[in-house]
Amino acid sequence: MRIAILGAGGVGGYFGALLARAGHDVVLYARGDNLAAIRAGGITVRDANGSFTVPIGATNSQDELAGSEFTIVAVKSYSLAEVAPVARELALGGSVIVPLLNGVEAADDLQRAGVPRSQLLGGQTNVSAYKAEPGVIQRALWKERIVVGELNGELSQRVTRLVEALREADIEAIATTNIIVELWRKFNMLCAMAAACGMARSDVAGIRDTELGHLLIERAVGEIAAVGRARGVAIPPSQEADMMHHIDRLPGTMKPSFLLDVERGGPTELDVLSGAVSRFGRETGIPTPVHDTAAAVLARRV
Repeated sequence: MRIAILGAGGVGGYFGALLARAGHDVVLYARGDNLAAIRAGGITVRDANGSFTVPIGATNSQDELAGSEFTIVAVKSYSLAEVAPVARELALGGSVIVPLLNGVEAADDLQRAGVPRSQLLGGQTNVSAYKAEPGVIQRALWKERIVVGELNGELSQRVTRLVEALREADIEAIATTNIIVELWRKFNMLCAMAAACGMARSDVAGIRDTELGHLLIERAVGEIAAVGRARGVAIPPSQEADMMHHIDRLPGTMKPSFLLDVERGGPTELDVLSGAVSRFGRETGIPTPVHDTAAAVLARRV
């Protein structure tokens, strides 16, 4: 299967390497030093058990992505506007677009950028990997997962075909008939921990393992679930408890990717995380004081 991947960082580079190693025709859309390194030596994936290197196609020209059956969008949300025109042209050429971005609005953002909704799937992933240097991906030792589904809830042949290709690459892949709920489930934990750890400038344990820190996270989780329900998402009644159960078992030394972006001093995904929750709250009349505070404080980057 021919697969284009827009973005060659932790998510795109890692899953691209696995798909290429499984024999799929993968082309990464990359730039700068990362593009040069991948062209010269492929992608190297490292973890605590060792490393492997796989040759893989890489380009900065959308023309070289033509003919891809699927296009995985794997950039950070603040880079989506840069690649959206490429996704649009590939979609108009017949490629199915699969965003694997944080937040819950990536498909809508791509549609607003001109990608036909009929060419969009919903997608979310749980993975801990980052670009350690050009052409090199560092990953944590846990099993990654990708969930994909039609935005209208159907179980389609194209979803099944993509899931089969991902499983061939030893990626845990799940086809769902409720991708919107899946997106909000991930958003619930990711956004709450980004807000708490970001404001505290702390790893998970530093904020979670204190009485008030735990309460802060619990309130952040509750606000997200509340605005989701107010927007008509069928979030289950147990979600808040399920999220806290999971958060209580996260490794204490873990740092959300949002916090890593803050520490690097570069752009962050604040607008699609706490910024979005705050906006949703104002739109629906649901109070979101934790995320209002996070959006205000973290925008200052102090």
